[in-house]
Amino acid sequence: MVVPFNWVVILFITSLFIKNKGLKKKLLVSIITITVIFSNPYIFYKILHAWQINTSELLPNKTYQAGIILGGLSSFDREGNNYFNEASDRFIQTLKLYNQGIIKKIVVTGGSGLLVGSEPQEGSVLKEEFLKNKVNPADLIIESKSKNTYENAIFTKKLLDSLHISDTMVLISSASHLRRSKMVFKNAGFKVVAYPSDFEFVDQFYTPLHYVWPNLTAFHGWTKLIKEIIGTVVYSITGKA
Repeated sequence: MVVPFNWVVILFITSLFIKNKGLKKKLLVSIITITVIFSNPYIFYKILHAWQINTSELLPNKTYQAGIILGGLSSFDREGNNYFNEASDRFIQTLKLYNQGIIKKIVVTGGSGLLVGSEPQEGSVLKEEFLKNKVNPADLIIESKSKNTYENAIFTKKLLDSLHISDTMVLISSASHLRRSKMVFKNAGFKVVAYPSDFEFVDQFYTPLHYVWPNLTAFHGWTKLIKEIIGTVVYSITGKA
């Protein structure tokens, strides 16, 4: 239901069975309007840029006790082998902050998001990846049972409370997801500063084609952005953020 391209398909199929000329015309106008708006890169990237957190909130010359990296950057094949996906920059930025001494420990939070079937727990898999990159085992804290952003915050809070870790921490996630995740973690009792990664768009100069030329990439991007916006609204209404 959050896929604009599907809206176009459904409206087009519906129009094929409508006999009323007035209603058919309205459906066709709706199809054209949706296509023009949601395939326009300029509109999409402007709204995406306004939504995502674009700058780091790290304080200069400050060292943080821990950085929390949210799962969602791993994909698994049928044999359970891990492949970094398009959100892999979360891993890169976390490792960079650790190697620069900005964060002393790395907290990995993420289990399996599958509702049906099974796959490896992402937290455990990412632990092995960090170890391969020479992170001290004593500096890794793993939460591997959560299935969504809300559980990321709740389960991680319980784990860190048990370890008596409560200082301000760096929250590392994709720029477009960080707005919601920051709200959720603060609501769970964390003191966090946002550190965006995996930027889907950075402000840049536009060519005339950005204004007028349709782009299917924008259609695809809207699906993810709408889902994120709806998730934020739902979490706010239900008291999770």
